[in-house]
Amino acid sequence: MHVLYLLVAVDLGSRVTEMAKVRVTRVDFLNDPQGKTFSDVVNDAEQPFDDVITFFADADRQRRMEESELHHDRSPLAGVVRELESQPTIHQFLEGVHPRRSTRLRQAIGVLVRMIMERRGWQKTGRKGSLGVRATGSASSPEHNTGGLAFWFVRAERYERPEGMPYRSVRERCAELDGDSTRLSLPGR
Repeated sequence: MHVLYLLVAVDLGSRVTEMAKVRVTRVDFLNDPQGKTFSDVVNDAEQPFDDVITFFADADRQRRMEESELHHDRSPLAGVVRELESQPTIHQFLEGVHPRRSTRLRQAIGVLVRMIMERRGWQKTGRKGSLGVRATGSASSPEHNTGGLAFWFVRAERYERPEGMPYRSVRERCAELDGDSTRLSLPGR
């Protein structure tokens, strides 16, 4: 018995499967107007920035970042943040350093995500999406979350396609169903 497999690519308004992976190097990062403000992070041998660059250079992770926006209505970082935080060198750094240095690395990661998303055809929305609920600060404990998706990240930038998103949000669909156009102008959307 012979089995024939037919692979068909279906475009449902998503270019996720079409895009080749984007590679951002240290030089690319430092040539970016916002990236160059994080030269302290890039040039600090104690910070795992090379591990961060390697992590985000993966095509599957970049696809999951896009799918996070398209299919889950969450920031791109939400699609990979648990895996990112589980990387040993990244986790050890976030857990064991002064909060100021940890914050700088997390901000640099946000810049790297922006660069990747923009190179993949996305643009910033100017809104942030929640990733976690920050614990009450303590001098004896690093700043981390007590709830949410991420342990170290509180929020991350949201992105959209310049030509518009292929799927409407629940808020938009609800407003249409209710016939209430004022709901579309609520804060946060």
